[in-house]
Amino acid sequence: MRIALKNGPSTDAKTGDTVGTALSSLGVAGQDVLAAKVDGAVVDLSRPLAGGALIEPLRFDSAEGREVYRHSSTHVMAQAVKELFPSAQLTIGPALEDSFYYDFSFERPFTPEDLEKIEARAADIIQRNLPITRREFSKQEAIDFFTARGEHYKVELIQGFPDDEPITAYTQGDFVDLCRGPHLPTTGHIGALKLLNTAGAYWRGDERNPMLQRIYGTSFPTKAEVDGYLARLEEIKRRDHRKVGKELDLISIQDEIGPGLVLWHPKGSVVRLLIENFWREQHIRDGYNLVYSPHTARLDLWKTSGHLDYYRENMFPSMKLEGSEYQLKPMNCPYHIMIYQSHLRSYRDLPIRYGELGTVYRYERTGVLHGLMRVRGFTQDDAHLFCRPDQMEVEVSRVLDFTFFVLQTFGFTEFEVFLSTRPKESVGGDEHWTLATSALEAALKSHQIAFQLDPGGGAFYGPKIDIKIKDALGRSWQCSTVQVDFNNPERFDLNYIGEDGKAHRPIMIHRALMGSIERFFGILIEHYGGAFPTWLAPVQAVVINITDQQQDYVSAVVAQLKAAGFRAEADLRNEKIGFKIREAEKSKIPFMLVAGNREVQSGTLSVRGRSGATLGTMTVTEIVNLLQSELKHTQRELQHTH
Repeated sequence: MRIALKNGPSTDAKTGDTVGTALSSLGVAGQDVLAAKVDGAVVDLSRPLAGGALIEPLRFDSAEGREVYRHSSTHVMAQAVKELFPSAQLTIGPALEDSFYYDFSFERPFTPEDLEKIEARAADIIQRNLPITRREFSKQEAIDFFTARGEHYKVELIQGFPDDEPITAYTQGDFVDLCRGPHLPTTGHIGALKLLNTAGAYWRGDERNPMLQRIYGTSFPTKAEVDGYLARLEEIKRRDHRKVGKELDLISIQDEIGPGLVLWHPKGSVVRLLIENFWREQHIRDGYNLVYSPHTARLDLWKTSGHLDYYRENMFPSMKLEGSEYQLKPMNCPYHIMIYQSHLRSYRDLPIRYGELGTVYRYERTGVLHGLMRVRGFTQDDAHLFCRPDQMEVEVSRVLDFTFFVLQTFGFTEFEVFLSTRPKESVGGDEHWTLATSALEAALKSHQIAFQLDPGGGAFYGPKIDIKIKDALGRSWQCSTVQVDFNNPERFDLNYIGEDGKAHRPIMIHRALMGSIERFFGILIEHYGGAFPTWLAPVQAVVINITDQQQDYVSAVVAQLKAAGFRAEADLRNEKIGFKIREAEKSKIPFMLVAGNREVQSGTLSVRGRSGATLGTMTVTEIVNLLQSELKHTQRELQHTH
């Protein structure tokens, strides 16, 4: 049979040759080859070839290679736990983007001392360079095997598998784990492994199930890379929006209010107001009609929209009022549909674009709530577009322009774009799906936007474009989405009168730029570490007196700065100047303006930046010019180029 290297040479191979042997014959070998793709499927290097194939070696520099590397690291950690604590039962242990974890059923939480022992034993297992081999079982054989080993959670998993599919496990030394694979050739392929922390986790994520002990870890080819990752984790902790939000007095989530419900403090509210005002101004500029909708509606509305069928578990319980049931809204779209439906529409009226900063409520389990990133009440920057089929590509193109403009205004410059196509379970005919998918793809290509295809990743009601932003720490965040919807226009019987005088069905486009104000604010806090650019800073300048003699002068300067449109405050506390400057720096205020007797006499102020830089002595007019120059690359200038 003929085998070929992707973008490389080809050669002959025998049936039964392993993928690793085939790669060697093609001139590819070495400890850095971790696994391979065979005709697009990721497999072990020990997997036998059944026929001619296109082979691509996988190394740590590929996402698939890293996943194999870290999943094998998970097994090494699990083997270490079983060797040290034989009564611990195995559950599941997936690889994450930069790390991994494994959940164990154990009679007590693991301690820091336990982690040290587990990490040392894992290093020993790596040193042993144990071959990792794949085994196949029938369903009953797998049940009998893991029952005999006392692995009851594995048996529960196996019992949920189809009867007629082979079940695989991987062995390294005496350790055997139920696993789909693929894995590294040996434990010795792992360079450096570090355990990070422990946490509690419910079996299968359900609080009604037993609590498990989760151990997190990470692995890289070298210790230097592990050290770099640990330093990055420390920076992530330093920037954590929950920590920074408390330190800067921006937001809080309090038990007395309820989990997942956010209180915006005055300084956080200033930033929110700036974000929302910018959002509204730009939507009006871009041809949107702004609307408002109530926080609840009759339950029948959510039956018509399909939310009761598809989204019930994420909705709060309904409430009865005057004989009718009402539902807190989890989405804004049905309200926008009803506004569209309130008039007879002509083809000349389309497209119609409705935008709303609409607060919605979703029941999220307590265990998944996370600061501003996962909440129960939040405000979506929502919009719904109603257009004719022939307008869809242009409308999607406009949305893409708008999306990148908004994200860049807030300081994000790196993006990942995904085009998600029809899933197995979906509504609508092939003609609609082909039309919508082609329009989305054409809009991306016309903008020369690099994108990845996500086959089957679309919503049940239509294909979509998802845009992820990268923050200052290189983390990806899903914010923006553009989704084509065939379902709701059908459910609500939406129409417009065409040029032919007949009723036609409009296309509906769901669109979010920031996702939600709460989550976007959390991302902004971590992106900037709380040191917002001057245009977004809650306080742009603080004016500080050295002694009580400068109080009137400081108050007058603050009044002048406010009159010029800047957010300025006075710090007139009876504290030492060094203390007040340090407090301003800790508060991330962009500029500190200090006044002593000399500055009062000369009508100036000593100017410092929040980084500690001394910017010299300036008049108030010069300070106003400085602040204005700080804004030149921000939203105020960008909105003129949009």
